[in-house]
Amino acid sequence: MAYDQDNIFAKILRGDAPCFKVYEDDMTLSFMDVMPQAEGHTLVIPKFPAENLFDLDPEYAAAMAKTVQRVAPAVKKAFDVPGILIAQLNGSAAGQTVFHIHTHIIPRTNGIDLKLHAREMADFKELEKHAEKIKALIA
Repeated sequence: MAYDQDNIFAKILRGDAPCFKVYEDDMTLSFMDVMPQAEGHTLVIPKFPAENLFDLDPEYAAAMAKTVQRVAPAVKKAFDVPGILIAQLNGSAAGQTVFHIHTHIIPRTNGIDLKLHAREMADFKELEKHAEKIKALIA
């Protein structure tokens, strides 16, 4: 499948769709997932038109990893959780629903189940508050 320039993440990168931004640099963007599996669910995407890991330029893959390392500790601290789930899905069979490569940063607590992936829209006012909490903690 060819990269779809109209996927929601491509639109966010162009400024054609809004997001609750957490962090941005020259190669990556991090923002709140609007259909979170847990409170604080955050995404990291490259500013590169890649559908999945196999299409991604290695420099952008490295930049994504660096951004995940920068954002994940802030998410963990902001939501006061003992663990963080880092996930990156490749292809619909793996559960990928937006075909622009992205990494999920999901706060985890023992005994609390994750919501189903990409099912329920979150309250935007809450997402904005969550983004501000995380932003304030990014080193």
